[in-house]
Amino acid sequence: MGIVIFLGVLIATLAVIIVNSYNDLVKLRNRYKNAYAQIDIQLKRRYDLIPNLVETAKGYMKHERETLEAVIAARNSAISASSRASQNPGDPQAMQQLGNAEAALAGALSRIQILSESYPELKADQTMSRVMEELSSTENRIAFARQSYNDSVTLYNTKLEAFPSNMVANSFNFVAAALLQEATPEMRTAPRVSF
Repeated sequence: MGIVIFLGVLIATLAVIIVNSYNDLVKLRNRYKNAYAQIDIQLKRRYDLIPNLVETAKGYMKHERETLEAVIAARNSAISASSRASQNPGDPQAMQQLGNAEAALAGALSRIQILSESYPELKADQTMSRVMEELSSTENRIAFARQSYNDSVTLYNTKLEAFPSNMVANSFNFVAAALLQEATPEMRTAPRVSF
């Protein structure tokens, strides 16, 4: 009789461990998907601001058509990559493509900012100032959302690899999620300031 009780307690304990591990993995997977949704909201906000920036700049930068077209092309590429990433947050290939597209867009936007310095009328334009301020604010929100996403992915991946959750994860086909990282090494290094 004691063996039956012992086996019953052992089976119940194992069942609780399995259920808790499974539920934790589902909760953490949903958390990182939600964190990516927050990035997606901010990216869409930025993508919506870019045409306003280009339209404002177009009136002043008549000789910079290539730069303006590059910004629109980079925006369209980033929208496409963001759409693919939204369908499967955490997918390594989708996250890599999004990182690359965002790096290209950031480069194109920085060229507009640099060129705007050459056009004092554009620099003084109120619409341009508002759009640039909104873009700057949105960039900060994207950075915070990216950090939240990466933190959520790290928690999920840690749970996925830890014992006994790894056994449950393998049994129920949970897969590791990819972090959203900056695509270019230049973006990872701090700029040098010298006097």
